[in-house]
Amino acid sequence: MARHIKCGKLFTGLDRGAEEQQTLVIDGEIIKFVGPSAEAPKPAPNDEVIDHSGHFVLPGLIDMHVHLSYGNAKTEEDIDLYASLEFRALRGLEAAQRVLAAGFTTIADPTTSGRVSLAIRDAIDAGLFVGPRISSSGRQITNRQGLSDWYPSWIGVPETSIGVLCRDASEGIAEIRLEVKDGVDFIKIAIDGDSMNPSSDVLVAGYDQDEISAMVKEAHRLGKKVVVHARGAEGVLYSARAKADIIFHAAWMGDEGLEAVIENGCALCPTLSLVVNDIDFTRPGDGCFPDFPDAHKRELEAACISLPKAREAGVKFMLGSDSGFAVTPYGEWHARELEHYVNYLGFSPAEALKCATVNNGEFVREAGQVGLLEAGRLADILVIDGDPLADISVLQDRSRIREIIQGGDTVEVEINKNARRLRSEFSYELWSDIYTQERIKEIGLVSGLAQRAAE
Repeated sequence: MARHIKCGKLFTGLDRGAEEQQTLVIDGEIIKFVGPSAEAPKPAPNDEVIDHSGHFVLPGLIDMHVHLSYGNAKTEEDIDLYASLEFRALRGLEAAQRVLAAGFTTIADPTTSGRVSLAIRDAIDAGLFVGPRISSSGRQITNRQGLSDWYPSWIGVPETSIGVLCRDASEGIAEIRLEVKDGVDFIKIAIDGDSMNPSSDVLVAGYDQDEISAMVKEAHRLGKKVVVHARGAEGVLYSARAKADIIFHAAWMGDEGLEAVIENGCALCPTLSLVVNDIDFTRPGDGCFPDFPDAHKRELEAACISLPKAREAGVKFMLGSDSGFAVTPYGEWHARELEHYVNYLGFSPAEALKCATVNNGEFVREAGQVGLLEAGRLADILVIDGDPLADISVLQDRSRIREIIQGGDTVEVEINKNARRLRSEFSYELWSDIYTQERIKEIGLVSGLAQRAAE
């Protein structure tokens, strides 16, 4: 039985705009026809006809940067130390379903705890649970000055961390070979971190050129693509020269780095959601206020200079939200990344949509079978009430979603509204201040003893 979908407007990803009076025909999980309704094959007696003539139809969206094992973390300790790996996998499955319910039928997870996201991927592939298509790396490879080496040297990088400390290229290559054995879809390397080097006030790379080049070369030899976390100019330059497939962030990319990106065909995935959400949502009572939002303001300013240059030069952009933190919770802000591309980087809505569909679809393990609505592709489809080409923000309104189709079938996801968080999942502060006598006077409080004496 085929399914015939009448579309009000259809964005296939092949053109810059949307076409009207179009029909999609799905047979099983594959698209069989896309084109003008007048030219569509006639429905057979047992075929299903779905009338979305009042709605906008587009490919299922793809998020290249979702961390399923993080658990909407408030601190790095929440990510690395609390909750067992087994619990993180179960929790992460529910997170994946929240992403799917937001219209994202495919995701990539660049950095997981243990083999958590690989297990979630496999459970969905096996048909045990409903969820998005998942491509995943293993733990991210990092060195000093890179992400995941957060803790004091006498603590080190625990095995439950999202990262693995590889102090030179040989250790990195050994980890790459292990992760390939474990079935990762791609390799993630964190060449730099979040903190400026105190001696130079710049982000320095944790690996030199020879080291990162050797690791990328080995991953490619083993048939795996490489994504690199690189925010600073040095990290971007080294990663691009090493021919990394995707460079995340790249806010402080310099002209030399951009030239290397262009020369070696690297793609960029800026991932602005964490940055902008932190600026917009963090409040004085939050522990990172004001330092973290202020740092992200500087990063956004840098990104608004460097990244439009890359766009104008024809560099391929991909789209990811960095979901999994308390400020970027699952299922909430994924589509806001498209709005950031329009507002901050100069993309048109159609260009932003292509980043979230066609471009992302070329990287994930489905290798171009998703992200496009074309005969022979997988039938992953999003139907919404509204026109994202006129207002890209409509994709953030989940009440506008009329249907999500994955592999030809309508997705039905039931998220338990009574789900709760356990105290054991999080680190916590008993108090947010030190209550000396002077501090008590400053904030106008009195002790119970003094109050009783006054009475």
